[in-house]
Amino acid sequence: MTTYDHGFARVTAAVPVLKLADPAFNAQATIDLLSAAAASGSALVAFPELGLCGYSVDDLVQQDALLDACLDGLQAILDASRGLTPVVAVGVPLVVGDGLYNCAVVLRDGVILGVVPKSYLPNYREFYEQRLFAAARDAPTDTATVLGQRVPFGADLIFSADDLPGFHLHVEICEDGWVPIPPSTWAALAGATVLVNLSGSPVTVGKEAYRKALCTSHSAKLSAAYLYVAAGFGESTTDLAWDGDALITENGSLLARTEPFATFDQTITADIDLDRLAQERRRMISMRDQVGDYADNLKQLRHISFQLGKPTTTELARHVPRFPFVPADAADRDLRCREVGNIQVQGLAARLRATGLDKIVIGVSGGLDSTLALLVAVDTFDLLGLPRTNIHAYTMPGFATGDATLRRAHELMDSLGVSATELDIRPSCLQMLADLAHPFARGEQVYDITFENVQAGERTSHLFRLANHLGGIVLGTGDLSELALGWCTYGVGDQMSHYNVNSSVPKTLIQHLIRWMIDSSVTDGTGGTRGRHSETTARVLGEILDDVISPELIPPGEDGAIQSTEDTVGPYALHDFFLYYLTRFGYRPSKVAFLAEHAWSPDYDRATIEKWLRVFLKRFMANQFKRTAMPNGPKIGSGGSLSPRGDWRSPSDASVRAWLEELG
Repeated sequence: MTTYDHGFARVTAAVPVLKLADPAFNAQATIDLLSAAAASGSALVAFPELGLCGYSVDDLVQQDALLDACLDGLQAILDASRGLTPVVAVGVPLVVGDGLYNCAVVLRDGVILGVVPKSYLPNYREFYEQRLFAAARDAPTDTATVLGQRVPFGADLIFSADDLPGFHLHVEICEDGWVPIPPSTWAALAGATVLVNLSGSPVTVGKEAYRKALCTSHSAKLSAAYLYVAAGFGESTTDLAWDGDALITENGSLLARTEPFATFDQTITADIDLDRLAQERRRMISMRDQVGDYADNLKQLRHISFQLGKPTTTELARHVPRFPFVPADAADRDLRCREVGNIQVQGLAARLRATGLDKIVIGVSGGLDSTLALLVAVDTFDLLGLPRTNIHAYTMPGFATGDATLRRAHELMDSLGVSATELDIRPSCLQMLADLAHPFARGEQVYDITFENVQAGERTSHLFRLANHLGGIVLGTGDLSELALGWCTYGVGDQMSHYNVNSSVPKTLIQHLIRWMIDSSVTDGTGGTRGRHSETTARVLGEILDDVISPELIPPGEDGAIQSTEDTVGPYALHDFFLYYLTRFGYRPSKVAFLAEHAWSPDYDRATIEKWLRVFLKRFMANQFKRTAMPNGPKIGSGGSLSPRGDWRSPSDASVRAWLEELG
């Protein structure tokens, strides 16, 4: 299958080096970049504003010789487009009726699909466009004859590819994107998903940052892709400079950007995710409400259909992060960890305040989840000015608890200064196993699900009764990844608590949160900084991160290997990837597998990815009943939570058949 079959569309923003007032040269430069983009599998190629003559030609744009040369250049581009796949947006001045318009000509395969005149003409500071051009609103016609073709003319055009679902193109020009309500806003409400801005835009200090903010925020508000292409090298430097800035953004994210101030031709290419945009819009009911509010206006927009002829590219021109819950950039990751920690602390602090209680009971295993919950509890009590000794932490060794794990639990509790207790649950478990007439109580080495869950349930039962006894609440430790897989004991087990600060934190993010807590600093009483935690705490946290993820419910085998969660249910890195794209975007399993292969090759091949994806789908659907009864906890991020009171509402008895069959 091609990338297009998976709902992607490749787009290219092209910034050629031009010669001012030389349309023949500029047309050839445009053709060269168009041909290269077509060869790469692009469905769309966009060029700068007035790219055939140059934006900074000033009064020369009203010279007949230059206008005639622009038409000749446009004809050359039109001829060169024959047999090529991409739809092309090129900037050219055109005379229509008695007016001269700053236009974007949209063409494909030798046919002009439509012409978009600029709506808003800047006439301030260095801009004098009202001296030169008529605005779109002044046009007395909605059609124009260009190079012998009678074509739609206006800022109200949406170009839709009939053979690529979700590809609906709208083009605006420079200042149109800077006004309070750009034409592309109306187009997006009317269904446009791919928005293009052909720009001249000279550069001044601070403008690069402003362009990025403008493009990303616009794409986010409209759940759309937004391509911005500014003029580059070759424009007049009489009074201005030009940086050739081009950006491809999608739903608030920057996918690609040109190198600033390049003195050579540049193109940037990215695969935009049409499925993602469609999913976002279906969920954004408030956007649909505005569609209804302005329905009469939106009906006036014109839709032009065309056949794209999908390219056959199979390589994805888009970065797919391996860890979608974890920012790749170090600074962004630090900010994310700080925000997550603050949300967890705020949630727990509010719950303590609401209950009027000042004590917490928590089970500490020496593993990742209980470690993070304990660290959050410590930060919460410090914030509230409560003694850490009011945190009653219990490590509860069972039949398979390792010496190293038990040591780490003690060292962690002691180094944090909480009230630490070891409570051996084995006598209680043996009594229950005997009551059940379980073979283990008779000395047989039978390690079945009953054997495991007796231990998990006994731990939680003790914690709840301890909370009653001490006058506190039980702090849960289970995470989002375990909830998704159903890797949690139902009822009185590790799924249950009075409050769970980890309930919407995936396992992969927990690992980064703990790393951040090791490395981060806090302000001390003298105005300086110190490590967030002591050297002992930091050392223990590092050991916890390096250890195998295990529930330690079954004793080690003859080879000494301890029980591994990931050997049983699969790698959490893959499962968090599956969870993100299935619940956040509702993608088909085949697309999730395609994205995972792109992100995780060569570490995981397609067969391995599909194997664990099937496991995920079966476990996810089969264990909804556990999530239906999950305790309260704060939602952490836009990746969502699985709370039935929040992001995820699903029947407990749904069939997984449709998903498995789609995967094949």
